[in-house]
Amino acid sequence: MHPCLTCGACCAHYRVSLHWSEAEPSLGGTTPVRLTEPCGRHQLAMRGTWQAKPHCVALIGEVGNAGGCSIYAQRPSPCRELKAAWEDGSPSAQCERARLAHGLPPLGPQDWPLAKPVAA
Repeated sequence: MHPCLTCGACCAHYRVSLHWSEAEPSLGGTTPVRLTEPCGRHQLAMRGTWQAKPHCVALIGEVGNAGGCSIYAQRPSPCRELKAAWEDGSPSAQCERARLAHGLPPLGPQDWPLAKPVAA
């Protein structure tokens, strides 16, 4: 199983800022606008992530125990760009920081041999 399907640490650690067009269907945006809030002149943030203790409104389950994204196929670019550690054969400081902040061990190469990619 893909480790991200049971993690969710990044969803409860980082602010997710995106250009407003990512939530505008007429421009090809797919992120649900109802799950965003304004956070700058041309930016939106995923609701719940623009606060001292971020927790994305799209996070389902609990971090480290079947935590995952309820809009995975529609997630904004910052979420698509954050790579899980060792998914592509290299470490990820962002992934490791988020996991450690939630008391989860960092991922290593051993976590991937049987993992199947998650459909975009």
